[in-house]
Amino acid sequence: MTLLDTGDFYGAGHNEMLIGKALAGKRRENALLSVKFGALRDPAGGWGGYDERPQAVKSFLAYTLTRLGTDYIDIYRPARLDHAVPIEETIGAIGEMVRAGYVRYVGLSEMGIDTVRRAAAVHPIADLQIEYSLMSRGIEAKILPALRELGIGVTAYGVLSRGLLSGTVPAADTKGDIRVLRMPRFAPENVQRNLQHVAALRAIADELQVSTVQLAIAWVGAQGDDIVPVVGSRRVDQITDAMRSTSLALSPADVERIAAAIPPDQVAGTRYGSAQMAELDSERG
Repeated sequence: MTLLDTGDFYGAGHNEMLIGKALAGKRRENALLSVKFGALRDPAGGWGGYDERPQAVKSFLAYTLTRLGTDYIDIYRPARLDHAVPIEETIGAIGEMVRAGYVRYVGLSEMGIDTVRRAAAVHPIADLQIEYSLMSRGIEAKILPALRELGIGVTAYGVLSRGLLSGTVPAADTKGDIRVLRMPRFAPENVQRNLQHVAALRAIADELQVSTVQLAIAWVGAQGDDIVPVVGSRRVDQITDAMRSTSLALSPADVERIAAAIPPDQVAGTRYGSAQMAELDSERG
């Protein structure tokens, strides 16, 4: 496991400081650091939109380098599209940082293919970070084929659909859990229906003697060598379970029946709430 993905707004920079401590010394050479930037936060943790002006790009990067204790970032990417700033200007600024040696590769996150093409016309794009899982397969229609045409990889996040594919969900009255508060798939009217699909997935996992977590991650990885799953976890045992997916070889028949266990048109609820879905450039095609 060498890819570490973070954002300068995760914990208002605290996550970067933790990673910096973990990678101190020669460990940095073994890690591929992917950093998202652009999201604005206030002291209370509230969101203030995005700022991806060229001067903001360079300022965000300067603070990130300091918190991580490194002199370069492997992949640097805007977290979302800033509709007030042409993507060409944002990517142009990152390109300057590539030429200066502070960044190695340019990435994107949750952007539609038209935006990807415009960005790629300014500077080569390494990958698009976007949600992709058995329950979120929207990229398969247009975005994934276009990325492959352009030679751009995919960093797939949300491969467990925020834990839903593990079969463990928060109680409906759990306070402060963002899934209950803002993600329709966890709403009381949707979650039980979605868990029925997870039960079908678990039947296959039991047959193969693996966990549903391992099966869901391995399925995403089996969609192509140009797709890298990213898994978030809070505990060591979760990481250990997820890592076992790397040794799980699925046959074409396995891949097909796993996909059939969770028909995407039968998943209840969108991956984000309506307001956030409306802001996602990737949902526009």
